[in-house]
Amino acid sequence: MFTSTLANDEFDRNVPRICGVCGDKATGFHFNAMTCEGCKGFFRRSMKRKASFTCPFNGSCTITKDNRRHCQACRLKRCVDIGMMKEFILTDEEVQRKKDLIQRRKDEEAQREAEREARRPKLTDEQSQTIATLVEAHHKTYDDSYSDFCRFRPPVRDGPVTRSASRAASLHSLSDASSDSFSHSPESVDTKMNFNNLLLMYHEQGSSPDSSEEEGSSLSMLPHLADLVSYSIQKVIGFAKMIPGFRELTAEDQIALLKSSAIEVIMLRSNQSFNLEDMSWSCGAPDFKYQISDVTKAGHTLDLLEPLVKFQVGLKKLNLQEEEHVLLMAICLLSPDRPGVQDHARIEALQDRLSETLQAYIQLHHPGGRLRYAKMIQKLADLRSLNEEHSKQYRLLSFQPEHSMQLTPLVLEVFGSEVS
Repeated sequence: MFTSTLANDEFDRNVPRICGVCGDKATGFHFNAMTCEGCKGFFRRSMKRKASFTCPFNGSCTITKDNRRHCQACRLKRCVDIGMMKEFILTDEEVQRKKDLIQRRKDEEAQREAEREARRPKLTDEQSQTIATLVEAHHKTYDDSYSDFCRFRPPVRDGPVTRSASRAASLHSLSDASSDSFSHSPESVDTKMNFNNLLLMYHEQGSSPDSSEEEGSSLSMLPHLADLVSYSIQKVIGFAKMIPGFRELTAEDQIALLKSSAIEVIMLRSNQSFNLEDMSWSCGAPDFKYQISDVTKAGHTLDLLEPLVKFQVGLKKLNLQEEEHVLLMAICLLSPDRPGVQDHARIEALQDRLSETLQAYIQLHHPGGRLRYAKMIQKLADLRSLNEEHSKQYRLLSFQPEHSMQLTPLVLEVFGSEVS
């Protein structure tokens, strides 16, 4: 005879459960044996009444599902034979205590679940509305079909090849090597040129005396990219106006924030079109696929482009959700420490609310990503450095009349004068 524990341990869940008394479908172990509900109830009633049955036949009836009611004596005998024990039957008081215990456990579990729910990160209605507003603002100001690009002055990629352009073309052709360098140690790939060594070679080549003269010869991509940047500034302005609280700021503070942050927000926006495969920005048609060499033909050097590409790769690898991306752009734009800002406290309060919303969103959607927020905020610090280098290179470019005349009035207005 098996005990209840042993029987449970040895029960194979893949074998159909059959009642040991009548052969009906069993529902589990009852009073130490595998039985159906009918035989379980029969055994309990018989034991409680201390019933005594007599077989009208010879005491060896075969009990089946269909005839189990015909001979109670043989049915009870069969119950005992398969190991059912009256000691396993609970009294009415024990049954009630068991029911109470089960109910208490259910109540405790419900209480624990309620406490877990209360502790679970969630967004306030205001935070949810802020995110919805920013996502809508981004959709209204970012056309991922890039259909407006055909209205810019056309891109011109041929013409004299400057030293920077040729070095940047080499950088593009070795983009596989540069991609490795972002995720592996410098010594990880012997067969590919290391990105840092590659850049060092560029810097050494760029230090030759005649390089600056070559750079001034032709900037064939400047008109097109100037139009692209001018267009992007307009979209950043449109996005900013829809950030909750931005339009309540003074006109002076709005202008100061936009002038100081425009290029950073453009760099954040451009990550949407950045392609990790070949380190390019793909904006629809083949003409609007921009390599690093294209940007050098607009007057920028690798002092800006090398950290810009690293920034784009790092940001792309964070796999930001759209909600995180738009919050990061808004936080970048509403920075109280921008030059020319007057109402620091008010702008800081707006930025703090956005930061809290971003943190709440991350906690809700990335429970294990404790460092995610810190990595995103670090990207804003990287943008400050890129902004400084861009300003330096823009000033050099704008000092040359033949180049500054290719720029648009909006570009000249936003990047041309320092906010004081």
